[in-house]
Amino acid sequence: MRRPAPALVLAAALIVVPALLCAGCGGAAHHTAVPAARRSASAPRFAPPSLATSLAGPGATWAAVPMGAASGPDLFWQLFVLPPGSARWSLATPPDIATNGALILATPDGRELVTGIRSSLYLAFSPITSTADAGRDWATSPPIASGLAGVPDALAAGPAGQMIALDRAGGAERADRGRTGWATLTSERSLAGTPAGRACGLTGLTAAAYTPAGMPLLAGTCTRPGQAGIFASTGRAWQAAGPALPASLAGQPVDVLRLTRTGGHDVALLQAGTGPGASLLAAWTSGGDRWELSHPFRLGGSQVLSVSFGTSGSAAVVLNGNRGENIAGPGAVWQRLPELPPGRTVTLALPPAGALTALTASGARLTIWRLVPASATWSMTQAINVPIQYGSSS
Repeated sequence: MRRPAPALVLAAALIVVPALLCAGCGGAAHHTAVPAARRSASAPRFAPPSLATSLAGPGATWAAVPMGAASGPDLFWQLFVLPPGSARWSLATPPDIATNGALILATPDGRELVTGIRSSLYLAFSPITSTADAGRDWATSPPIASGLAGVPDALAAGPAGQMIALDRAGGAERADRGRTGWATLTSERSLAGTPAGRACGLTGLTAAAYTPAGMPLLAGTCTRPGQAGIFASTGRAWQAAGPALPASLAGQPVDVLRLTRTGGHDVALLQAGTGPGASLLAAWTSGGDRWELSHPFRLGGSQVLSVSFGTSGSAAVVLNGNRGENIAGPGAVWQRLPELPPGRTVTLALPPAGALTALTASGARLTIWRLVPASATWSMTQAINVPIQYGSSS
């Protein structure tokens, strides 16, 4: 394994400086301009979940958390890891790469972690790096030239070393074993033109995943009510692969908030409806065709801020108002969590052998809290002061 070469990242970033100076250089990632007519047609029905998230597997539990300033060039995303059998989290952010644009996490098997870094400031592309030893060593892969899309599941890693990336231009790219480069898998326009895409009225891609057998999955926003926009590639064509919703939700618009693989399952988080009547559902599949749905959880006007996943299909959701919900997996029901600990950013984590955990970030300090079920309270167990290099991205 080798660590990312800073010279490579710096050189590539310097190439695009003149162009960026002409366009301005804020702290947020740059976005491709979209015609006004298309924006109105594909405008989201809600604010998408934050890129702050956590993934758990037998190799480690990982969490991506924004730290430093609330926005701008002094906002740095940090990666934290909890090794198996340990009670202590540690900082494991990939070295030598600017992380202002956010980290996107994917795992092929719960042991290796693949991390994509979203473009921001002078970094016009998205580096891809991976670790198989809980962050001690990192290996680089070819970057995404146009940059990763701003959704939590813009990167997927398959069981045979393959990857899918959703880019900022509305396309889905693939890289096979060896990762010598990226090739077009499909695009929003192409998928929308297929029979499956036309049937749902696809207007945008929101997530990528693989089934345990290595079949590519893409998720998107459908304009047709009652349609969960999940599609599977058979190698020759894209087929509708989303779960059938209960009759009570058949007339509701459905959005795929998250789609990822954890353990032996692919897990989707769906929002059906809008406004106070919206509901949240989890869905699980082990092969990409037959899904098991949770009972709907009525949001009552709440907004989903972030979503995290554990092993065995468990999920935890941060809602506005310092509230949270979690579900243990197929066959379980949603459970309300005690009021979440304070912090500018709160990210939940589901370690496979530990209590549900909240990571709260304020400035350069990360505080770790564990849920004590017997008392329905949060107990602070650890604090980490992160060496934020303020001013280094200005």
